[in-house]
Amino acid sequence: MRVTKFEHAALRIDEGSDTLIIDPGSFTAPLDDLRKVVAVVITHEHPDHWTPEHLDRILLAAPGTPVFAPAGVAAAADGYEITVVAPGDTVTAGSFTLRFFGGEHAVIHSSLPVVENVGVLVNDELYYPGDSYTVPDGVEVSTLAAPVGAPWLKIGEAMDFVLAVAPRRAFGVHDMTLSVIGKNMHRGRLQWSTEQGGGEFFTLEPGDSLDL
Repeated sequence: MRVTKFEHAALRIDEGSDTLIIDPGSFTAPLDDLRKVVAVVITHEHPDHWTPEHLDRILLAAPGTPVFAPAGVAAAADGYEITVVAPGDTVTAGSFTLRFFGGEHAVIHSSLPVVENVGVLVNDELYYPGDSYTVPDGVEVSTLAAPVGAPWLKIGEAMDFVLAVAPRRAFGVHDMTLSVIGKNMHRGRLQWSTEQGGGEFFTLEPGDSLDL
């Protein structure tokens, strides 16, 4: 299995001849080579994690592709067929088994509503929490896509999240809100946290891939 990071929170996972896309949002450049997409996962309804333009592009290249997302996305994505998932659900699509965790987006501020959010574990190998610090109970995470920067993120809390998950491998995502200096500083903190559990941290720029 290979994971490729794109801008911000978007991930492409390839397994055999199948492709999974996660969170193609407004900070992500248009994706290409989409004919082999067998599923899309959207962790929550905020536009930096999905846009109609990205969905249209995917569905034009791979008609009928299922889109898995919480109920809030189904309500926001009017006109799209969304398969609603919730924490505790497991679904399959092509070569992928997807297990969902969490339930709520991390708090940004008391004045803003807390929306639904699901973390996703792909093939019991790669875990991406969306916009949350949800640790998947009872799961030994081999590879963690760890948020680096966000309005809801405090780097100390992100470090504690990585320490709690203790992955064998980790790389940073959710990073387009940071300057180059801030991004590198936060990556260094998450690298330290990964190494405390004996894991290895990888620095991936948009378009970089990691074989799992």
